[in-house]
Amino acid sequence: MSAAVALLVAVALDLARGEPPAAVHPVVWMGSAIQLLKRRAPAGGRVAEFLWGALMALAVPCAFAALGAGLAALIAPHPVLSAFLLGVLLKPTFALRALRAAAFGVRDALAAGDLPAARAALGSLCSRDASDLDEPALVAASIESVAENTSDSVVAPLFYFALFGLPGALFYRAVNTLDAMVGYHGRYEYLGKASARLDDALNFVPARITALLLLAAGWLRGADARRGLAVLRRDGGLTESPNAGRPMAAMAGLLRVELEKRGHYRLGDPIAPLRRELIDEACRIMVLASLIFAAFAALGLGVMGYWKESL
Repeated sequence: MSAAVALLVAVALDLARGEPPAAVHPVVWMGSAIQLLKRRAPAGGRVAEFLWGALMALAVPCAFAALGAGLAALIAPHPVLSAFLLGVLLKPTFALRALRAAAFGVRDALAAGDLPAARAALGSLCSRDASDLDEPALVAASIESVAENTSDSVVAPLFYFALFGLPGALFYRAVNTLDAMVGYHGRYEYLGKASARLDDALNFVPARITALLLLAAGWLRGADARRGLAVLRRDGGLTESPNAGRPMAAMAGLLRVELEKRGHYRLGDPIAPLRRELIDEACRIMVLASLIFAAFAALGLGVMGYWKESL
């Protein structure tokens, strides 16, 4: 039962307080560890870079998972406090409030007519070059990022917490951080190849769960769930990533918009114009989908805990 309570505590802390200070934020520590290993990466060719990257892809997540296991074991003998403390430790592995705040940063800059500020604010959501994006393209990029990060930043870490406890959530968050820092084409392509593939594997199930959650949340909010499902089935596999297109396509259909990354993909249909107000609606759907998943995950953990205690 303590895991179920911990999950609810973590979600409540996120909504009420947001992110902890950088000095005590595990994701910041992960980033520092990855930067240290990047600086020590060999420059001896593709094979050496790939092998070092594979070592990074295993060492960093395993180290943080071990830390999580140790902390969970340390607080386990204190039943009154363990659920709360576990929730405090779980909270930094996901970022619901911060995701919404980042999207609102783009929205508010657009509302003020400040395109340069909106382009800068998009950097908190994704790594896309926004230097030449106009307002509709900034709205589209924000909606895409909200949808994709519903999986990466909320559903996936809670999914792995439900399956494997705090070590699972920390392992996933470390892999996802590695992917964000080295797992892309260009300078770190071979160094980050193992991290990118591991991230793809870990996100395969959560991304598809997220797409269905977005459809359910959109339906509850009166969005076009029928079109969302149709676009998901038609366009969900059009992105280079095997996972990102699923939640993005579902959101595009729900909002009846076309989401395009020039030269890469085009999801949905241009039925409704890309207005900045749609960022608000995308965030409402994202929050509701996240809360639905948290509720079901907590319920499942509670049932499993009760069943184990009754044996």
